[in-house]
Amino acid sequence: MGKEGFLSPKAIGNRIKAKGLQKLRWYCQMCQKQCRDENGFKCHCMSESHQRQLLLASEDPNKIMDNFSQEFKNDFIELIRRRFGTKRVQNNIVYNEYINDREHVHMNSTQWETLTEFTKWLGKEGFCKVDETPKGWYIQYIDRDPETIRRQEELEKKKKQDLDDQERSAKFIEEQVRRGQGGREPEEAPVFTELNVALGPSALKAAGSGKRKDAPSTSEAKEKKKKSALDEIMEMEEQKKRSVRADHWLHPGIVIKVVTKRLGEKYHKKKGVVKEVQDKYTAVVKMIDSGDKLKLDQSHLETVIPAPGKRVLVLNGVYRDTEALLDSIDERKFSATLTLDSGRMKGRRVDGIAYEDFSKMA
Repeated sequence: MGKEGFLSPKAIGNRIKAKGLQKLRWYCQMCQKQCRDENGFKCHCMSESHQRQLLLASEDPNKIMDNFSQEFKNDFIELIRRRFGTKRVQNNIVYNEYINDREHVHMNSTQWETLTEFTKWLGKEGFCKVDETPKGWYIQYIDRDPETIRRQEELEKKKKQDLDDQERSAKFIEEQVRRGQGGREPEEAPVFTELNVALGPSALKAAGSGKRKDAPSTSEAKEKKKKSALDEIMEMEEQKKRSVRADHWLHPGIVIKVVTKRLGEKYHKKKGVVKEVQDKYTAVVKMIDSGDKLKLDQSHLETVIPAPGKRVLVLNGVYRDTEALLDSIDERKFSATLTLDSGRMKGRRVDGIAYEDFSKMA
């Protein structure tokens, strides 16, 4: 019989068998070769290439084991960070996802004999928070990225600043109310008491007519005081809004552009729609061209400026979260003129909105 072809039943069966995960006891970590049965593993161990690898490993076996251990640890922690973040998860769930990769480093070639031993080591070295429960060991990744720590500090600082501004505004309003009430009481009560006690009916009538003449000027003065206090409060709130700018701008439903090159040319400069925002700084993006879903940081994205007349969403500043229509673009100042289309300021025309403070709506 001739040689069996690529599409023969036997060749197809062999490819199906080799496609999935095989038994661990028939895997050679030194050669990174997976055998399908005991006879194949025995033949591999007697091969010349395997013998050469054993000779290389015998020169410094500790170094070889340290390299495998380091690679296993790095891949395992990267999976936790990328897949689960800082969520608390069972260690077996993470390990099962890790071994789905056919090219993973097997634990029997590392310094740890069991998954429990490796989990305890992660907790001892400070990579994760670990705790034992009746259902097994649970791990929680500790994010020590300087960028993440900086963001958390900025959020805490911003929260403290907002609280200070609110307390200052409350004290200012309380002081204005107290001054307004204090200025109104002395003018009303004492006047009528003196007239009722000291004057007769005719004098009281004359005094009453005199008071009616003076009343408009007094009420006008009160209205001026009230208006000035209200104006001061509104101006203070407006200044507060203008001075506070958030360091995050992501919002579900906007169109963005991927600017990072780390994902390759397939996604670079391509547009997508933000489907979900996580922790204010991370977005789940569905690419418009391919339909792929990516999880990206806002530093890897930029806003999309549509053609005039299209709907946009304001992402930062005084009019944050307000829908608007794009009227015109000033390319010299990198800004645009918008007409607000929602909220209590609907219809207002706003100039000088920077490119990074608004984006096209999906």
